[in-house]
This record gives sequence, structure tokens and C-alpha cells, in this order.
Amino acid sequence: MHTLQTTRRRGFGGLMLRHIIAEARKRDIKRLSLETGSWDYFKPAHALYQAHGFVPCGPFEGYVEDPNSLFLTLDLSGR
Repeated sequence: MHTLQTTRRRGFGGLMLRHIIAEARKRDIKRLSLETGSWDYFKPAHALYQAHGFVPCGPFEGYVEDPNSLFLTLDLSGR
């Protein structure tokens, strides 16, 4: 997820992420997974995702281990 520099730190990323999670739950999706950059530049995104319950995971759906990537997942199965 990327927000314009002029809209950062105003809650739009969190708003969008909460919307995506809510829609996934409505559609009975059991898991959301994402790939993002691993560099320091992406630390705010890492914090956002982790604040919403995403945890590190391995590569998925054709991705491979890459030092430039961080893989995160959120279990929505209710367990």
C-alpha cells in the first residue's frame, strides 16, 4: 500500500487496511497475505500491518525468498 507524501500520517493507510480486512471477512476469506519491501523505507508499512495483526510468514503463491521482500499474513479464520 502506498499513500502520497501529502497524505501520510493522517490515517488513510489504516483506514484502507481496515476496509480491506472488513471486506475479506464479509466475503469469508480465511487469510490475507502480502509482500512488501524489507528496506528501512518500508518500516512504517511494516508497523501498520503488524498493528493490524499481520505476522511474518514465508513466501506464497509463486514468490520466493528474497532479501528485498518481507512476507506477512493475517489469519481471518477465527481460530
